[in-house]
Amino acid sequence: DNPTGPEIGEKMLNQAIDFGAEKVTDKITEVDLCSEIKLVKSEKSTYEAKAVIIATGADAKKLDIPGEKELTGKGVAYCATCDGPFYNGAEVYVVGGGDAAVEEAIFLTKFARKVFILYRGDKLKAAKSIQDKAFENEKIEVLYNTEVKEIHGQMAVDKLVTYNNLTKEYSEIHPNDGDKDFGLFIFIGYVPNTEIFEGQVKLDRGYILADPKMQTNLDGVYAAGDVVKKDIRQVITAASDGAVAAVNAEKYIESLV
Repeated sequence: DNPTGPEIGEKMLNQAIDFGAEKVTDKITEVDLCSEIKLVKSEKSTYEAKAVIIATGADAKKLDIPGEKELTGKGVAYCATCDGPFYNGAEVYVVGGGDAAVEEAIFLTKFARKVFILYRGDKLKAAKSIQDKAFENEKIEVLYNTEVKEIHGQMAVDKLVTYNNLTKEYSEIHPNDGDKDFGLFIFIGYVPNTEIFEGQVKLDRGYILADPKMQTNLDGVYAAGDVVKKDIRQVITAASDGAVAAVNAEKYIESLV
């Protein structure tokens, strides 16, 4: 059987531990990264280090509407690459109108028989080249001025309550004939987990700016994964970032001797 994401993650963690890494479960509350010795304060202790790698990730923005939290993983998703194959031959709805939303909608047509893009504006924000590709795809249909207000279902999504901000009317979306449920993919952006680093590490719209060595504006401070400003956020690119950051952090520490 193919291993799941968590199983792969556990194997990677165990490998790191075998090489001498120590896992500490704690919540970081404050950092001072500007000095040669970095201070990382937590609820349980204070850690000192010559180098720090920031890999706090980014969380997908939520609609924060009734049913979203309860049905996440049961029809509500935030990653087409991860969950798209579950909707082979089904209908799916995509919330958003930017580059990511439209690109993910195009990707979902590989599996779904029909993809509806629900966007609150009257025209998509995605780049024209991306829009053209979407409009050429007969599986994609865009519903403008449409906002999702409620998500319903027990074990799967079987109803959406939408609001047309132009006509001021509410509507309900139900599974098509023969279907029991459908997928709802939300792509309205990400929120990088960098609040604790503001004022020290240089950010761009919340994302950490790092050079090809994954070094930030601070000596001895590196970043890796979804928290970094970049185009592709996938496990494979995050692992690559981590490897580059780790090697260069080691070189930095050696240079201090």
